[in-house]
Amino acid sequence: QVEVVESGGGMVQEGSSLTLSCTTPGLRFRDHALGWWRQAPGKEREAVSCIGWAGEAIYYYDRSVKGRFTISRDNQKGTAYLQMNNLQSKDSGMYYCAASGSYCEENSSDVLHWGRGTRVAVSS
Repeated sequence: QVEVVESGGGMVQEGSSLTLSCTTPGLRFRDHALGWWRQAPGKEREAVSCIGWAGEAIYYYDRSVKGRFTISRDNQKGTAYLQMNNLQSKDSGMYYCAASGSYCEENSSDVLHWGRGTRVAVSS
């Protein structure tokens, strides 16, 4: 069974908004902190944001997204979100949802489960 599933990517123009969603059908949702990672073509995967299991600890590792992206989760619905506003071309890439232990991890080696990714393409 697939453990982490992302959705919501797409092709948009600069200034547009997208909301990515993440579910964990193969895991107990509330046991895991959930992070969003981005990998642009030719670049390494980098951490964008993370939210702890209770939704109280929130981190934005990529400073360029602060004020534009909002991470959240609904433990009742078993879904995490990344609301992305005022998208820029530099935000383009494959976005991965990643499940860690109960607390956020910034190192990819500490991620327990990866989704397959959803692509975001922002044109100028």
